[in-house]
Amino acid sequence: MATSEPERLSAEAKAAILAGPAYLSVVSYWEVMIKSMKGLLDVGDPRIWFDETIQTLGLRPLLHRPEHIDALFPLRPLHFDPFDRALIAQAIAEDLTLVTTDSIIPGYAPALRIIR
Repeated sequence: MATSEPERLSAEAKAAILAGPAYLSVVSYWEVMIKSMKGLLDVGDPRIWFDETIQTLGLRPLLHRPEHIDALFPLRPLHFDPFDRALIAQAIAEDLTLVTTDSIIPGYAPALRIIR
């Protein structure tokens, strides 16, 4: 979204990405791949989207680790999208701020820092 629809990012989100360090989760790559395969998202060739986005925005890749999966356990059942829950858990486990336009994710504050 940040590269294809940058107008959806708030000024605060853009500033945070530019200030860095900023990460792009492989969970997002996984979701982009699935949505692209289903025809729900057009990012060109989804197999190169991740690397292009990392390079274009100067991001660091965030791998999915066992600690992130552990952080899913205490999450309240507010959000039922497995990809969003995985991103929430990663942000909590890594003590990162999550940039999102999702309207449900802010319900996880104060355990999660969010920029909308």
